[in-house]
Amino acid sequence: MTWLLLFVAVFVFGIFLIPKMRLRHVLAQAFPLNYSKILRKNLPAYSRMPTDLQMQLKRRIRQFLYQKTFVGCGGLVITDEIRVTIAGKACLLLLNRNSDVFPQLTHVLVYPSAFVAPRQQMNAGGVVTHTNQGLSGESWSDGRVILAWDQSANNPKTEALGQDVVLHEFAHQLDSETGSVNGAPALKNAASYRVWSQVMGQEFEQLQLATEHGAPTVIDPYGATSPAEFFAVTTEAFFKKSTELACAHPALFEQLRGFYCVDPRDWV
Repeated sequence: MTWLLLFVAVFVFGIFLIPKMRLRHVLAQAFPLNYSKILRKNLPAYSRMPTDLQMQLKRRIRQFLYQKTFVGCGGLVITDEIRVTIAGKACLLLLNRNSDVFPQLTHVLVYPSAFVAPRQQMNAGGVVTHTNQGLSGESWSDGRVILAWDQSANNPKTEALGQDVVLHEFAHQLDSETGSVNGAPALKNAASYRVWSQVMGQEFEQLQLATEHGAPTVIDPYGATSPAEFFAVTTEAFFKKSTELACAHPALFEQLRGFYCVDPRDWV
């Protein structure tokens, strides 16, 4: 019995305590100077954040880089700039929130530019058609996020449009933490879900109507395709077009501010 207890103790120590000790050691290290330079270059909001948020972000980034594996695809060589830029943007979604660092995510696959993903569709007659679709990002429920680097870096074109593929795909990761990707991430309680459903549902319908009539919107029309995409594109707008979103959609903005626990307007 003594040997059995000793074995169990060693097993528990190895499985649970050693990884936590290693993580604490990683987080205790100084944030590399070149990492800070990368953040200032590729995350425009970083330099305008208060010091406490900068410290939070750097801690989250260190944990992200320690726990997630980056894989270069299509001949891309993974560099510190790629890793820190993607980790920094992803971890913007975690500031001031008592949550783990994307616990379901294990790998980030990065292509040099848009990649081709196979698709299949079945029509009403049961006929399946196979196509290839060019994408700049995808979020999978099996622990993978796939990104195009030229769209993930500080891209002037996407900046002007208020778009960010990293924020978009990692919003999907948050959405999937509930077990389904339906536009409703993990909220505090049932009351929060009721308000979220009411506000987001109304805003989603309004975006669908605006898209059908070709009306200009602050929110990317792609969000009208599904509630999951609506949450992802409104997350982009919340961080990239915060002032415009707050003016045009105040109730929606308040729901996102309550969820993300920050107000990006303070960083402008």
